[in-house]
Amino acid sequence: MKQLISLKINGESHEVWTSTHKTLLEVLREDLRLTGTKHGCELGECGACSVLIDGESILSCLVLPVEVQRRDIQTIEGLAETGSSGADVKSHPLQTAFAEQGASQCGYCSPAMLMTAKALLDKNPNPDSQEIRQALSGTLCRCTGYSKIIEAVEQAAAEVQKGAALG
Repeated sequence: MKQLISLKINGESHEVWTSTHKTLLEVLREDLRLTGTKHGCELGECGACSVLIDGESILSCLVLPVEVQRRDIQTIEGLAETGSSGADVKSHPLQTAFAEQGASQCGYCSPAMLMTAKALLDKNPNPDSQEIRQALSGTLCRCTGYSKIIEAVEQAAAEVQKGAALG
């Protein structure tokens, strides 16, 4: 059985006819072709599918799209700021820091790490390393050993604070 679902993703409205049994992860990847959100365990244990819903990091493999209609969904595709022409793209400080710190190796967990870190920095722009570890604890990484990821979030936090001081 299919139904029409209305979703607000990365600031844009989307209407999609989809099977009622599909998860938000499946709708994002299969129906809307937003493949930055990764398909991991499908059990809510690995964190690879994390997206932001109303600013909270949520596992999209555990959410039905009908539950999040009229809510603000942000995926990794919406993290960078795009200029009005669509051509100018400004990386989020987290994206820059992850690249500079070498916080991403295979890249599979990176979208979830970035989105989860964004939720943290939006709530607490000056987290200590323990708060960063706690926030990211639900997203598994098998490549980096987490040190570079934590350093990248600390770097991004400093950039966010500097930008806030200038703004």
